[in-house]
Amino acid sequence: MSSNSSTYRRAKTITETVTIMNKSLKIAPGAVVCEESILKGDITIGAKTIIHPRACILAEAGPIIIGEGNIIEEMATIANRLPPDVPEPTTVPVQIIGNYNVFETDCTCEAFKVGDNNILEIKAHVAREVELTNGCVIGAACSLTETESIPENTIVYGSECQRREMNDKPYPQIGQLDFLLKVLPNYHHFRKSNIKPKVAPTN
Repeated sequence: MSSNSSTYRRAKTITETVTIMNKSLKIAPGAVVCEESILKGDITIGAKTIIHPRACILAEAGPIIIGEGNIIEEMATIANRLPPDVPEPTTVPVQIIGNYNVFETDCTCEAFKVGDNNILEIKAHVAREVELTNGCVIGAACSLTETESIPENTIVYGSECQRREMNDKPYPQIGQLDFLLKVLPNYHHFRKSNIKPKVAPTN
C-alpha cells in the first residue's frame, strides 16, 4: 500500500469529519475563513470577518454569532462552553461577538457578550462571566475571570491587570483588515460563503 493512498484516505476522513462538524456553519459574503481553521457547532460569521488558519471557534454549549470586520488570528480561541461543574441551563446560551474586534494569537475569549472595536492581545483570557463593552484593550497575558462588565475604552495591562481609561477611542483596524482581505486568499484555501447577501429594498 502506497503512502500516497494512505495519506489520501486520512485527508478524506478529516474532510468528511469537518463537513459533519460544520453543517451549522453560516458564512456571510465577503468573509475570509481559512480551511485550516477549527470550527465546531452552530456558528455565524459576518461579512469581512477574517479567520486565520488554526484559529479555533467552539460552539459547544450554544450558538456563536460573530459580527462584521473581526480579525481572529492563528491559535486564538472563541468558545461558548460550560464549565464541567455547571448544570445544563434551561435556555441555550448564545455568545455574541460584535464588529471590528481583534483576537490576537493564542488569546481565549469565552465572554457571552463582546461589543465593538475591542482588542484581546496575545495570550489574553476573558472568561464567560465577563462582558466586554466597546473599545477595550485586554493586554498581553492578562486574565479576567470574575463577573464584571468592563467599561468602554478601558485598557487592562500588566501582571496585576491594572486598568485605566484611554484618552482616545480606538479606531477599527480598517487598514489591517483590508490588507488581510486582499492577501490571505492568495496563500490559503478558504470556505465559501453560504449566506445570501442582503438586497436593499426598492421603492
